[in-house]
Amino acid sequence: MNLDPVTIAIIATNVIMSFKGFGDRLFFEKYKFNVGSIRRGEQIRMFSSGFLHVDTTHLFFNMFTLYFFADAVIFELGQLNFIIIYVASLIFGNLLSLYFHKEEYWYNAVGASGAVTGVLYAAILLQPEMNLYMFFVPIPIPGYVFGIGYLLYSIYGMKKRIGNIGHDAHFGGAVGGYAVTLILLPSLFETDLGHIGLLAIPIIILFVLYKTGKLN
Repeated sequence: MNLDPVTIAIIATNVIMSFKGFGDRLFFEKYKFNVGSIRRGEQIRMFSSGFLHVDTTHLFFNMFTLYFFADAVIFELGQLNFIIIYVASLIFGNLLSLYFHKEEYWYNAVGASGAVTGVLYAAILLQPEMNLYMFFVPIPIPGYVFGIGYLLYSIYGMKKRIGNIGHDAHFGGAVGGYAVTLILLPSLFETDLGHIGLLAIPIIILFVLYKTGKLN
């Protein structure tokens, strides 16, 4: 696969900033997502935290996922729109994290997961019949089935607080990628309304759970 220069630049930025953070704790602490610091006005953390990672495994899996799906979005929508989707998904993921953890001033997070998940969902929306292969699952999974399942799992993870994983950032990034892609390519409402509706189901479920107080 020949990577687009934009994809290479984003991966390089993540690698450079993450390795800087691995070796410089003060740098990591200054730019990570932290609710207390953001609420005190350090808004740069909403963006910079998306280029830091906990360790090389965390970095690898995010960049590996981006490697597989970025160019599909660029091919369909172009470089500028891809950047818009990436940044919007990153910010939307962190906004959702901030919203759900706004009273937890100690809450920290890092990683490109929100942005990468947004790119993944943009790719699924653009090519809903794409086949995805999961570890330990020998059969291909249609993209839209994976998308719905992933968001439902993210809701479950948010509700049960499973693991040291920012499920809300993943969910927010996916919603950001979903929404921005539809804004950029509204013709999808005419050509693929069925998949758009199916992918909206977990978003509606989250909204209902939140409104009924059953998310926590």
